[in-house]
Amino acid sequence: MPERVEKRGLSGGVMFLILVLLLLLAMLLSFLLGRYPVPPKELFGIFINRLGFNIEQFWSDTQEVAVFNIRFPRILMAVLVGACLSAAGAAYQGVFQNPMAAPDVLGASAGAGFGAALAIYFGLSGTFITLSAFAMSLLTVALVFFISKRTKGEKVMGMVLAGIIVSSLFQSGTSFIKLVADPTNKLPAITYWLMGSLVGATNKEIKMIILPMIIGILPLILLRWRLNVLTMGDDEAKALGVNPGKLRIVTVISATLVTAAAVSVSGMIGWVGLVIPHVIRRVVGSDYRFLMPASIVGGGLFLLLVDDFSRNIASTEIPIGILTSVIGAPFFLLLITRREETR
Repeated sequence: MPERVEKRGLSGGVMFLILVLLLLLAMLLSFLLGRYPVPPKELFGIFINRLGFNIEQFWSDTQEVAVFNIRFPRILMAVLVGACLSAAGAAYQGVFQNPMAAPDVLGASAGAGFGAALAIYFGLSGTFITLSAFAMSLLTVALVFFISKRTKGEKVMGMVLAGIIVSSLFQSGTSFIKLVADPTNKLPAITYWLMGSLVGATNKEIKMIILPMIIGILPLILLRWRLNVLTMGDDEAKALGVNPGKLRIVTVISATLVTAAAVSVSGMIGWVGLVIPHVIRRVVGSDYRFLMPASIVGGGLFLLLVDDFSRNIASTEIPIGILTSVIGAPFFLLLITRREETR
C-alpha cells in the first residue's frame, strides 16, 4: 500500500510540472499571436529590454505597445480567470460530493450578470461595471447563505436549493433589464457581456481583481488535503480532527470569492469549472493535494488556448463564452459516456 501511494504522488507531481511547462509555453506563444505581427526576434528584444538590459531598439514602438498594453493583460487575465473558475469547480465538487457541481452553483454568476447589466443600463463605465458585477455576485451568495441557514433538513442540500432559487431570481432581473434597455446601444452591450469575453482587458482590471483572487485561492491550496477527508464522511473527518462544517464554509466562501472576481471581469464563461477538474482528475487522480493545483494550472491553460483561438480564428472575434460551450459540452459528454470510472 505505501508503494502505491508513493507512485501516485510522484505521478501527480510530474503531471503538475508538465502542466506548468505547457502553460508557460502557451503564454509565450500567445504573445506571437494577433492581428498585428510581432516576430519572435522582436518579442525577445522587447522582453530583454524590459528586464533592464539596455539594447539597441530594433522593434517598433507599436510592437512594444501591442505586447505590454494589449496582449500581456489579456493573456494574464485569461490565465487568472481560467485558474479561478477551475479551482472553484474542483472545490465545489469536493465539498458537495457532486461531479456536476460548477462555480455558479450558489448563484455567483447570476448575480454578477445582474450587476453588470444594471451598471450598463445606467450608463456606467467599464470599471464600475466590474465593481457592480463583483459586489452583486457577493451579495447573491450572501443571500443564498442567509436562506440556507433557515432551511430545514440537510444543510448542504439546502444551500444548493437556495442557490438555484436565488439564481433564478437574478436571472429574471437580468432579463427584465434587457427588456427595458435601449435596443440600440445598451441591449447589445449587455448581451455581449453575458456571452463572456476578455476583449479590452487592462492592467487596471488585473490590479483590481488580483487581490480577491489571491485571497480566495490561498485557502483552497492550503486546505486542499482536508478536502480528501470530506470524502470519508463527517464522522471520519471528526475522528481525524477536522471540523467538516467549518471546512465546507471556508471552502465555499473561498471558491465563491474567486468565482465572483473572475466573472466580474470576464462575463459569463461556462464549462471551465465543470469540465477541467474532471479532465485533471483523470490525469493526476482524485487526491486533492495534486488535483487542486493541477486544476488551477489546467484551467488557466485551457482558457488561454480558447482565447487565442477566439481572437485569431475569424475577422470578428468570437465571444469566449460561446467557444467554451462549444468545446466543453461535447467533451464533457465524452467523459460521462466512457465506461472507465471518473476516478
